[in-house]
Parts: sequence; structure tokens; C-alpha cells
Amino acid sequence: MGREMHVLQDAFSRLPGLVRGVVDDLSIDELAFRLDAESNTIGWLVWHLTRIQDDHIAGAAGGAQVWTSDGWAERFALPFDRSATGYGQSADDVGAVRADASLLADYFDAVYARSTQFIDRLGEADLDRIVDTRFDPPVTLGVRLVSVLADDLEHVGQAALIRGVVLRRR
Repeated sequence: MGREMHVLQDAFSRLPGLVRGVVDDLSIDELAFRLDAESNTIGWLVWHLTRIQDDHIAGAAGGAQVWTSDGWAERFALPFDRSATGYGQSADDVGAVRADASLLADYFDAVYARSTQFIDRLGEADLDRIVDTRFDPPVTLGVRLVSVLADDLEHVGQAALIRGVVLRRR
């Protein structure tokens, strides 16, 4: 296995600790805390970053999303379409994501397990495979994986900042 694959595996392997670190020991109300009426919550950010990873990896792998195939949509029981990933959602939608830390972390872990199974099977040549032709230039698998990773890191960082505010308010 080449260096690029090891780098991707290492980068993705850092996510579970970061995600658990932002949700652990927070109540549902703390996970739903907002810096202002329009801001995202820790719970929504973790749900959204997980939904994006689930959606994009399933699409690249040509398989089903963990969200729908493994019953997570039913466990979360959110008041919007099962296909929602959080992209373009309103402030009201953000506020509707109320879940406990265990549910959020367990869903992330399930998606992470599926993602790493997929990534572990890849070879260097797979990274050049086109996975999305809606863009110019078309998106390769390598670019898609980096995009998912960047989105996850951005949102877990936002959640960590909000966590810091929550902990100061205790």
C-alpha cells in the first residue's frame, strides 16, 4: 500500500476520538446549546458531519447508507426527510436535532466502521476513479475522500469551540 493510502487511513482514524471528545459527558440540552438563535449546535454538527460522510462514502462505494440500512434514521426520529444530510437546512431544522451523546457517537462509529472498510480495500489507482460528474472537472474518489475529511474536521472543530463555551457556562 502506498503512502497516499496510509495518509488517508491515518487522517480518518483521528476522527472517532475527536467526535467522542466533543460529545462525551454533555447532556442533550448542552448538545443543543446555541451561541445565538441562528447558530449550529454540537448535536447538529456531529449529526451533519456523520450524515455527509455516510452519504458520500456510500455513494462512492456504490452501497447503502448506514443511516437508512441500519436503522439510524428510525433511532434519531428526526422530523425531516430520511435523505436529509443537513446541507441547506434552516435554523429550525438545526434545532430539531436533539440526540444524546451516545446516539450521536454510536452513529458516527457505525459510519466510521463502514468508511474504513471501504478505504482499506482501496488501491492507489482507485483514487483517480471519477465518482461525481456534476462538477467541472469531475470529482475523483481521492478528491471526494479529502472533501469528506475536510468537512468532518471543520465541523468537529466548530463543535469543539461550542463545547468550550458550554463547559464555561457550567
